[in-house]
Amino acid sequence: MGRAVTVATCALNQWALDFEGNLERIFRSIDIAKSKGARYRLGPELEICGYGCSDHYYESDTLLHSFQVLEKLLESPATQDIICDVGMPVLHRNVRYNCRVIFLNKKILLIRPKISLANAGNYRELRWFTPWSKARHVEEYFLPRIIQEVTGQETVPFGDAVLATKDTCLGAEICEELWAPNSPHIEMGLDGVEIFTNSSGSHHVLRKAHTRVDLVNSATAKNGGIYILANQKGCDGDRLYYDGCAMISMNGETVAQGSQFSLDDVEVLVATLDLEDVRSYRAEISSRNLAASKVNPYPRVKVNFALSCPEDVAVPTCMPIQWRHHSPEEEISLGPACWLWDYLRRSKQAGFLLPLSGGIDSSATACIVYSMCHQVCLAVKNGNADVLADVRRIVNDETYIPEDPREFCKHVFTTCYMASENSSQDTCNRAKLLAEQIGSYHINLNIDAAVKAVVGIFSVVTGRTPRFAVYGGSSRENLALQNVQARIRMVLAYLFAQLALWARGMPGGLLVLGSANVDESLRGYLTKYDCSSADINPIGGISKTDLKNFIQYCIENFHLTALRSIMSAPPTAELEPLVDGQVAQTDEADMGMTYAELSIYGKLRKIAKAGPYSMFCKLINMWKEICTPREVASKVKHFFRMYSVNRHKMTTLTPSYHAESYSPDDNRFDLRPFLYNTSWSWQFRCIDKQVNAL
Repeated sequence: MGRAVTVATCALNQWALDFEGNLERIFRSIDIAKSKGARYRLGPELEICGYGCSDHYYESDTLLHSFQVLEKLLESPATQDIICDVGMPVLHRNVRYNCRVIFLNKKILLIRPKISLANAGNYRELRWFTPWSKARHVEEYFLPRIIQEVTGQETVPFGDAVLATKDTCLGAEICEELWAPNSPHIEMGLDGVEIFTNSSGSHHVLRKAHTRVDLVNSATAKNGGIYILANQKGCDGDRLYYDGCAMISMNGETVAQGSQFSLDDVEVLVATLDLEDVRSYRAEISSRNLAASKVNPYPRVKVNFALSCPEDVAVPTCMPIQWRHHSPEEEISLGPACWLWDYLRRSKQAGFLLPLSGGIDSSATACIVYSMCHQVCLAVKNGNADVLADVRRIVNDETYIPEDPREFCKHVFTTCYMASENSSQDTCNRAKLLAEQIGSYHINLNIDAAVKAVVGIFSVVTGRTPRFAVYGGSSRENLALQNVQARIRMVLAYLFAQLALWARGMPGGLLVLGSANVDESLRGYLTKYDCSSADINPIGGISKTDLKNFIQYCIENFHLTALRSIMSAPPTAELEPLVDGQVAQTDEADMGMTYAELSIYGKLRKIAKAGPYSMFCKLINMWKEICTPREVASKVKHFFRMYSVNRHKMTTLTPSYHAESYSPDDNRFDLRPFLYNTSWSWQFRCIDKQVNAL
């Protein structure tokens, strides 16, 4: 009697609509799983077409090409003698479903549609798919002719069913169903399902990984069983980074852990587990057994195949392990770095250009690129042939081997300090020293001539010359003169990105990196179409507080001593005239609020769903030791005025790495108007009424 089952799960770096590459990565994962003795292989959600196809799901081409890939998988000898569980969209009776297609030896066993769709935050699955609402119900699905010719089947089961092999029973969940309050694994477990599978398309958010791990372990802690989770990894074409963490759990404990961040396109976890451990665990839970005796049974698809071998008494099984979580600083160092690498190699550009101001934000961005270079060198050292091939194509040298991160950084990273008459020597020196320490190709230039030329055109046309406030100008003049400098920096950044390598006799162009943090975006403390306007922004979803902690992490782990003076300097835009050669303008004074306060406002506005009045009610208690109700009211009103006045800037926000749950990204995460009544008259009147009462 077989009792030891060997199963495999994987994390694949799939790419939306890259059917060729996606198929190759699926084949590689199956080959690895089989070579390690696995009899079942689970892949990520929608792995055939890639999760992030968005409105391409509406196209019949996406369905057609998915079936063409499935045909290649079915007919290949590589998929023989292993149950393969792959994800793709399927049209059933003119309704589109997000499905698992489970097959064995050229026969489709079951097409299982997703029951609970992800439709919050970054997810819009209800836009493209319909949830399967017929619990424990199976229908006939008529296969396309190209699949019929391979399988010899006209129809296959489609619906909410489980697989009964010769030795055990398997039931599938898909991503969101694990997070739902009525997860299918509960009822499936009561009905005797011993192995639960979950194919996921779950993205990285700072401090979120433990939630996913806890959910998987708790799924089998109360009910017993084996839980296998697969996940997408990497950047598949947008702002999200899917963070792997494939895992296998049994009876509430992790037995296999995949990496959260890596440059490996294919990662496969294999575990051998004893089914008798599941059965004995369940046997003593009387409440579970009483509930199981009343459960409504699932349709079972019988499979003439076993996940175990008859003589397996001596086969070693996996033991529980302790999950190792990354610190938030490590997550910032690794996640955006892996995202940048995917973006660089898939965009087929030659590197990055960053306007490096000598402040915390642009310095943190530079450190993330340096971390990327570390990861690339480490991957090549560990024998990753894919990464080495990408590196050689990017640097245009078929013999090049990246060994030193600083040396590799010189090839792919250009930094540029754009001085003006309002820039201090301190920031210039800090930018130059950091560039030397990370190894970037560094450019110093002065923008004063361009600023004077643009302002001169205005003066010729109008006969008026604007002045800074310190020279007697109005606030409108003062702001306009700051914005001209900021926007000229953006124009120059793109000029140098296109032609800097040309000037050095090298091929290719550079991607421009932005460096506005999540708090500045929320407050709107940036010039529209300035250096915050870039191709991508690796820190756009990260708070100033977390970036400061990350800078400290880089000082300690990368030994970048130049960051010490950057950490100690007050954040400044350096757009107003210096006073006695020193910076007089600071960010927090300009904003009228601190970065710490901004993080609190952001979390209350987005995560706690608080409008002005609710935010005031929460803050009078949170800040009762430091602020009077009237001071709290003033702060809340100022934030909402500034937020609403500047919300239009979010419509053109550079695509940013999504890392924070209170991101104001207007693309699809934080959907709000961008033309507000900025007086908030009714809301503020409610606040004033409470202030007077208090």
